[in-house]
Amino acid sequence: MKKDEVKKPDLVVFNEQSQKYDAALKSYGTSASSPVITPLNTAGWKNDGIQRVNKQIKSKFEEVKKEYEALMEKFQYNDLVYNAKFSFEPNIGETYYLYNNKKQESFLSIIAPNQCNFQHLGSFRLNSDKMWEKLESTSNQEE
Repeated sequence: MKKDEVKKPDLVVFNEQSQKYDAALKSYGTSASSPVITPLNTAGWKNDGIQRVNKQIKSKFEEVKKEYEALMEKFQYNDLVYNAKFSFEPNIGETYYLYNNKKQESFLSIIAPNQCNFQHLGSFRLNSDKMWEKLESTSNQEE
């Protein structure tokens, strides 16, 4: 502060840069007689936001959970088919049938379920990624 400048009292609003009194230009009260600034009640807004976010996250979680369950199901039946016994090289796009023999050992066959007496575990098709796709009904898939 320069020697010729006089320090203004705290309740006087003086802008040192513009060298003007600017209390009327402030966006807030500058004296004890100014209106009270009361904070807004944001609880309702927060609660609404929390509910919306929780609903969205729960929805996404359920979606991811369903995708995970579907992926695990694919893994399980691919594991089942690849661990089954078979003595041929399966062709991509062909339908094959998984059975249990009398010793409860699984094996892969080209014979349709209506042509044999083994326990049918499912019908599968090998796709181009070497992943087995489970076929829902074999009646229209049989050759």
